[in-house]
Amino acid sequence: MNQRVILITGANGGLGQAIAQTFLDEAGENLVCLGVHRQRERAEVLVEKNSARCRCINLDVTIPEAWASAVARILDEHKRLDVLVNNAGKHEDGLLGTLPAASWQSVLASNLDGVFHGCQAVLPAMISQRNGRIINIASLSALLAPAGQTNYAAAKAGVIALTQSLAKEVARIGITVNAVCPGYVETEALAGMNEVDRKAAKAQIPMRRFGRPEEIASAVRFLACPEASYITGSILKVDGGIL
Repeated sequence: MNQRVILITGANGGLGQAIAQTFLDEAGENLVCLGVHRQRERAEVLVEKNSARCRCINLDVTIPEAWASAVARILDEHKRLDVLVNNAGKHEDGLLGTLPAASWQSVLASNLDGVFHGCQAVLPAMISQRNGRIINIASLSALLAPAGQTNYAAAKAGVIALTQSLAKEVARIGITVNAVCPGYVETEALAGMNEVDRKAAKAQIPMRRFGRPEEIASAVRFLACPEASYITGSILKVDGGIL
């Protein structure tokens, strides 16, 4: 497989790390760019271990100018951008009746606006190449919205709609756009869950276990591979069979 240039946002978290490692482990010479903003420690460790093929790029996904700068740097150095994984996101859960407006706006900015800005930033290069892969990380919450996540569920549902609409716009020029909906995954997002809640959550899952980050990463890698060239506008849930 020829070298591909891959940009992954939210690359300091457990899922972003797993996605990056999956691409680094792939046969070939992938160059992986880790889009990170404030917390960079884990991303920098990954760069140190893979210094020839991995680097950090400063990127606040909520700011269009930051996207423009990051993409321009990648294109200046590598002349192409083949894969974008929009993985950055955040939770600020709460019941809608008392949810601060700032929490609504912040979660939509990170989870939905960031995907919009990212897709818009990479499209000119991918259109010029007449090839590209965009994989957006949504959530099972977009399909089975829980109480207390009106902001997050709405944002991730928006990601799904954006994915399907954009896929139709660019299908004829060799660009695929797909979304992955993880269920419960053993990352920092579940770290604060107590044992009672963990047991209740697992009882909802037909496989009776939480997913591993590398299992989500494998789905992302597949959607980014050349063999997935006829898959676009798809929503792939990876949830142990919940829905």
